[in-house]
Amino acid sequence: MENETTTAHYRELVAKLPLLKAEIAKVIVGQQDAIEEILIALLASGHCLLEGVPGLAKTLMVKTMSEALHMSFRRVQFTPDLMPGDIVGTEILEEDHETGKKFFKFNQGPIFANVVLADEINRTPPKTQAALLEAMQEKSVTYGGENYALPNPFLIIATQNPIEQAGTYPLPEAQLDRFLLYIKLGYPSEDEELDVLRTTTGTARPEIGRILSDQDMVELQKLTRQVHIADELLVLINQLVRSTRPDNTTSDYVREWCDWGAGPRAGQALVLCAKARAVLHERFSVVPDDIRTLAFPVLRHRIAMNFRAEAEGITTDQVIDNLLAALR
Repeated sequence: MENETTTAHYRELVAKLPLLKAEIAKVIVGQQDAIEEILIALLASGHCLLEGVPGLAKTLMVKTMSEALHMSFRRVQFTPDLMPGDIVGTEILEEDHETGKKFFKFNQGPIFANVVLADEINRTPPKTQAALLEAMQEKSVTYGGENYALPNPFLIIATQNPIEQAGTYPLPEAQLDRFLLYIKLGYPSEDEELDVLRTTTGTARPEIGRILSDQDMVELQKLTRQVHIADELLVLINQLVRSTRPDNTTSDYVREWCDWGAGPRAGQALVLCAKARAVLHERFSVVPDDIRTLAFPVLRHRIAMNFRAEAEGITTDQVIDNLLAALR
C-alpha cells in the first residue's frame, strides 16, 4: 500500500512538469528547447552553460523558472574586477552588544541560493571563475576553515556571449567539464519575434503561478535516478562517448578534426540527462530519442577541435552528428 501511495505521489509531481513549462511560456516566447534543457539539468542535479547573443531573454528565462518553482534566485554580473568573496561571501567584524566582545561572522554571498545566474562568466579572471568550482562539484563552500552547505536543490546557470572575445577569459577545460549541459540559444522565428513585440511592449504583465516547490524538485531529482535504462542503451552511450576520442575511434572524421574527446563524466551526464528527459516527458524509461537529442548539449563542450577544424569552421556539433549517424 505504501508503494502505491509513493507511486501515486510521484505521478502527481511528474504530471505538474508540463504545467511548469506552460507557466514559463507565459513570459518566454519560443526557446522551448532551451527551457527543456535547463529543466533537464535541474532534474539531473547538474549545472548548465547558456550561450547566446544579447537580448534573447536568458536572464528573464531563468528568473521566471525560479518563480514558477518557488526557489530562491540570485544573479551575479561577472566583471573583470569581481573577486571570489563577491560570490561566496566574506567575514565581517561584529560586536556582541552584551559582552562588548568582537567576533567575525561569515556573511553569505549570492552563491547561497537555489538558482544562481552567473551572467557573462567569461568576463571575469580565472581566480574568480575557480570560486565556482567547489560550489558546483561539492555543493558547499569552504571559508576560514568552515564548511557551509548550499541550498538544495542547487543550480548554477552561467551565460556567455559568443560574439565578443576582447577582454574575456575562456573557461578552462576542467571547469567546462563541470557543466552538465552546454546550451546554445538561437534567434526566434519570425512569428515568435512578432509575438515578442506584441506581448512585451504593453502594460500587461503575466502573473507566474508556483507550480512546484523546492522540496518537490528534490523528490523529482531522486525519481530521475530511478528511471529505467536498458543495457543496450547504456552500451550505445558508452560507444558514442568512446568514439569521440581520436586514439580509440573508428571514425576518420574524429581523427581528422579532433584533438581529444569526452571523458567518462560525459557518459554519466548523458545517462542522467536521458533519464531526466524521460521524466520531463512523463515516462519512466529511457528511449533512444532521449540519447540522440541530448548528445549535443552533453558532448559539445567536452570535445576539443584541432586548429585545422577551427580554421575550416568545423564545429563539435558536426562531429556529434557524424557519430550519431554512424551509430544508426
